[in-house]
Amino acid sequence: MILSKNAEIVLKERYLKKIKGGYESAEAMFKRIAKNISKADKKYNQNPKESEREFYRVMSNFEFLPNSPTIRNAGRELQQLAACFVLPVEDSIEDIFQSVKDLALIQKTGGGTGFSFSRLRPEGSMVGETGGIASGPVSFMKVFDAATAAIKEGGTRRGANMGILRVDHPDIVNFITAKKNTNELINFNISIALTDKFMNAVIKNDRYDIYDPHLKKNIGKLNARKIFDLLCEMAWLNGEPGVIFIDRINKFNPTHDIGKIESTNPCAEQPLLPYESCVLGSINLTRFVDNKKINYNKLKNVVRIAVHFLDNVIDMNKYPTQKIEKMTKSNRKIGLGVMGWADLLIELGIPYDSDDAISLAESISKIITDEARKNSIELGKKRGSFPNFKNSVYSHKYKHMRNATVTTIAPTGTLNLIADCSSGIEPIFSRKFYHDIIGHTRIYEIRKGNFKTAHEISPYWHVKIQAAFQKYTDNAVSKTVNLKRSAKVSDVKKIFLLAYKLGSKGIAVYREKSRDAQVLNVCKVCK
Repeated sequence: MILSKNAEIVLKERYLKKIKGGYESAEAMFKRIAKNISKADKKYNQNPKESEREFYRVMSNFEFLPNSPTIRNAGRELQQLAACFVLPVEDSIEDIFQSVKDLALIQKTGGGTGFSFSRLRPEGSMVGETGGIASGPVSFMKVFDAATAAIKEGGTRRGANMGILRVDHPDIVNFITAKKNTNELINFNISIALTDKFMNAVIKNDRYDIYDPHLKKNIGKLNARKIFDLLCEMAWLNGEPGVIFIDRINKFNPTHDIGKIESTNPCAEQPLLPYESCVLGSINLTRFVDNKKINYNKLKNVVRIAVHFLDNVIDMNKYPTQKIEKMTKSNRKIGLGVMGWADLLIELGIPYDSDDAISLAESISKIITDEARKNSIELGKKRGSFPNFKNSVYSHKYKHMRNATVTTIAPTGTLNLIADCSSGIEPIFSRKFYHDIIGHTRIYEIRKGNFKTAHEISPYWHVKIQAAFQKYTDNAVSKTVNLKRSAKVSDVKKIFLLAYKLGSKGIAVYREKSRDAQVLNVCKVCK
């Protein structure tokens, strides 16, 4: 196993178990994970030894890596293995602070949490029991933010939240501008849940209804263009809010009889029902190229192993609460994705901003999803379908299905550094750049070769690539459109409208240097 210098830094800083005299080796880490996750086979009267060998092989070859909590916690005391959680926020003090408590239980084990604040009554509403005045969603978000900050200061990894509000909530203007000051809500990403009615009103320059969730009725109308313009202005200012297309997400909700999806995980690629969690993993596409061609048979075999691995994780996970365990095991969602996309294109000599790249993205994502679903069906035959299968969209088409979803494309913010490849489906950020993501450690990357970087590629190709992957992905696709410092608000508007038109489930933008601190930075002289 050959580790890059950056992989060694990342593993030591965030993943390796401390032992007497230092840290476990990367080899020992992968053996620890493989042995632990393969134990789930015993539950189904299978011999775990063969699985343990396969799991170790695909991880140690950097062909597949699971999400960070699995790498860090499998076979250790915490044993909390899921990255993505969504919690409900109901309109009562008791329920709000129950969610704060659940947030704490999740984040102390390394999970990220998503919330929709759309059920909360708007600011200024009467509170019947006390005769008081409601403070509104943004005010309560600050409580969640403070809880996350306290957990972070307690010595664990930085907590991450997603805060979402429907565009038809009366407090939408306050929410859109909630992060105008970047010192506010620093532990939250925020997104606006845009409805089809709203988007159609934007396109037609019409008004749309505002709905009070407490009174359960429409209470007025707003000009859709003005709200959309404000949203785009704030996204241009510092990258927040992002957007999710909530009706499209629910259109593809496989268990709509069980409930509506309201929120996503912190990076927005994993829509989930309240109390649901999901385990993710990513395939490193650079490991499947032979003589300038993709070895699809090898890829399909790794997909099979990865689906088996992720399904086992659901059984081996130590859940933060019983409600989360019950909901997660009722649907058994997994999210297999990719990383190394930009590197793959470079190796094949295909420009990122080309029709050939679009075709390849559709082809690869279809093959991975089809193969993952095929293996989920086989697991369903052997182990039983997920409990909500009969109430799912699959029950009329298949006899068995182990997992309600099988594919998700995550950003792979640190996994790609371990695997020494490009992140998710993003283009290479720059030929020389550095990451500020791990404590005070700075990680440098120097790339040689003739290719376009993130800012050299038209924003519209960023969107087209995302839409191509989304076409055959069950859940959603993480994508940030990197904009030059000189980009205009009108560019953001075009990006959001194009993403909606092309079938994306959500998208975010980030304009270079629009914040005082950012994760990826161009450097002229790298060490």
